[in-house]
Amino acid sequence: MNIVITAGPSSEPIDEVRLITNRSTGELGLALAEAFGAAGHQVKLYLGRLAQFRHSQALYFDRNEDLNRMLREVGNPEAVDLVLHAAALADFQVAAVHTKGQQVTQPKIGSEHVDLSIDLDRKPKVIGALRDYFPKALIVGWKLELEGSRQDLIREASRQITLNRTNACVINGRAFGEGFGFCTDQGLERTLASKRELANFLVQWAEGVRGRR
Repeated sequence: MNIVITAGPSSEPIDEVRLITNRSTGELGLALAEAFGAAGHQVKLYLGRLAQFRHSQALYFDRNEDLNRMLREVGNPEAVDLVLHAAALADFQVAAVHTKGQQVTQPKIGSEHVDLSIDLDRKPKVIGALRDYFPKALIVGWKLELEGSRQDLIREASRQITLNRTNACVINGRAFGEGFGFCTDQGLERTLASKRELANFLVQWAEGVRGRR
């Protein structure tokens, strides 16, 4: 199979020096790439440049737009069998920075400024374009939540699948509890204890589904 994996954090600039990012390390992406590679599949790994974990064959991105362009330009997209979209992408971008009602436009915002505020705009979701880019692929999204119940998160996973025309969603975070959950449009199908166990399960699941097609 031909596999596309996204992992690690994106970032959004505040000025030319500072940025907003998140705590994603990219470790899961490497576990996925290693599991599918060991099973004999061809893997393309797209990894956030600020990820702590690195891979010699990875292609690196900074902003959501960079990853979106890279995915849109994948050669022979109809030959992609599986997309694992585990990247932790920004939901918001910096629209403007203000201090005392005045916009700050310095390349590096000076430390003399006080009472700074940052205006954020919502960013479009990359996952919403994946079905258009990879029409024949199995597509798996990710959903992490810290608040709410496990059932709330399972419902959110189902909503993500329906809204974005994906096949499955991996859920985790405090709202889920320990480990990971694998959801389809039928609900929670499987609970996995670790990144390695999740990666191995996804290999078996994808091979099984592709074999039935």
